[in-house]
Amino acid sequence: MFYLLIVLLQMKILKTKNDLKKAILNTKNLGFVPTMGSLHDGHISLIKKSKKNSEKTLVSIYINPTQFNKKKDFKSYPRNINDDIIILKKMKVDFLFIPNSKQIYNNKFKVNFKLPRFERIMCANHRKGHFEGVLEVMDRLLNIVKPNNLFLGQKDYQQQYLINKYLKKKHKFRLFVCKTIRNKYLALSSRNLNLSKELLSKANYIAKELFKIKKKYRLKRFRSSNSISFLKNLLNKKYQIKIDYLEFRNPKNLKKTDYRNKFRLFIAYHINGIRLIDNI
Repeated sequence: MFYLLIVLLQMKILKTKNDLKKAILNTKNLGFVPTMGSLHDGHISLIKKSKKNSEKTLVSIYINPTQFNKKKDFKSYPRNINDDIIILKKMKVDFLFIPNSKQIYNNKFKVNFKLPRFERIMCANHRKGHFEGVLEVMDRLLNIVKPNNLFLGQKDYQQQYLINKYLKKKHKFRLFVCKTIRNKYLALSSRNLNLSKELLSKANYIAKELFKIKKKYRLKRFRSSNSISFLKNLLNKKYQIKIDYLEFRNPKNLKKTDYRNKFRLFIAYHINGIRLIDNI
């Protein structure tokens, strides 16, 4: 009897849509945490939030090819499935969905979403087709899982904003946006695994600098010369990085704003060929 109970409580690993639908059939309050694997404390915080607010929790691991605009980036994305499974079992996650591309796209990588021009800002401007791919895979995953609750991180702010805007009404989930988890100042990201200790340290200093910049603007302790372009050049020279964008944006609608209004500071930059994003 005790052995049977342990078996029933074990995490179910599911690889097909049909198996998944059967497994979650009678779940009344399902929490969904979509990931691309290489799990870190940021993912763990989402899972904990789901376990607290849902009857059962489903985590997916799928590295979505349609959101990568460079094949090299897709191939180099960290993959640690065995370690991920160990982490999820320890957390007593109920379901793990590990589909292949046939299950998601039927091997026809068609993307139906097209962002309007006014939404092609920040990462949508610098990574052509990226968010169309994100919305496509999330639309397909939500169609399969049909969760009551969806858990996304604040680090990918533009991503959760677009998912909420374009998919929430269609799929009728409750969205939980969870705070960014940081190692000192640096936002945790699976891409950090591609950085050496020296580069991780540099990225942490950059994040620390951004917190200082935001504080100065918020408290209006700045010089008139401290425009965004000035700060961009300063960071480029000081840290030898290539910045895609550094912008003040209104957190409610992502429209451009300035330090006199409520804002978040958004950045995307390349450090030794690895692209990192953050918002503070």
